[in-house]
Amino acid sequence: MKLDAFKALHLYRQAEYLRHHGHLLAERRQDSFRLCLFALGDFYAEEWRVWDEERVLFIHLFQHPAGLRDYLDNIRLPEEL
Repeated sequence: MKLDAFKALHLYRQAEYLRHHGHLLAERRQDSFRLCLFALGDFYAEEWRVWDEERVLFIHLFQHPAGLRDYLDNIRLPEEL
């Protein structure tokens, strides 16, 4: 899925699509939030949740590799690469 099509989805649908089709690259904690970084199509999605809660607060989308800086030490690439 391309970035523009993903942006057009409701937050609930975005989160659902990430769970089924996104590639989880890394997770990290920032203050009281759990952030999960996904690769999907031609972009990255950073899913924000309160730590210990399942509800997604928002999803930050980006394409520029500079957005990966905070994750570089934790990124797990798929084994088939």
